[in-house]
Amino acid sequence: MSGPGSPCGACKVLRRKCTKSCVFAPYFCHEEGPTNFAAIHKVFGASNASKLLAQLPVSDHYGAVDTLLYEAQVRLQDPIYGCVSYSFSLQQQVLDLQFHLPLLEELLFANSYTNPLNIYGWNG
Repeated sequence: MSGPGSPCGACKVLRRKCTKSCVFAPYFCHEEGPTNFAAIHKVFGASNASKLLAQLPVSDHYGAVDTLLYEAQVRLQDPIYGCVSYSFSLQQQVLDLQFHLPLLEELLFANSYTNPLNIYGWNG
């Protein structure tokens, strides 16, 4: 429970009374919790989120809730690919950098060979 008489964010979304045994209360405060839980509820469902938390050690709950929230927010922005689009974009960036690295190393080597002081920013 979030406070005296006020339901946690999850219970606000689910329109139920928040009890001391509420699984979601520690993770969804009554201020920003409704918005965060609404995203998780829309994408995964309250029952599935509750079952997931029940399967994990309590020490992993905060990380799981953060991960569920991130995935839900991204899934709402991009319903088809979700987080996969970010992973793909980062993978493409890595491939581009791996392609350009030998070219940059070659330029750096050629530049330092013609003017050894230039690699330190001196124009000597």
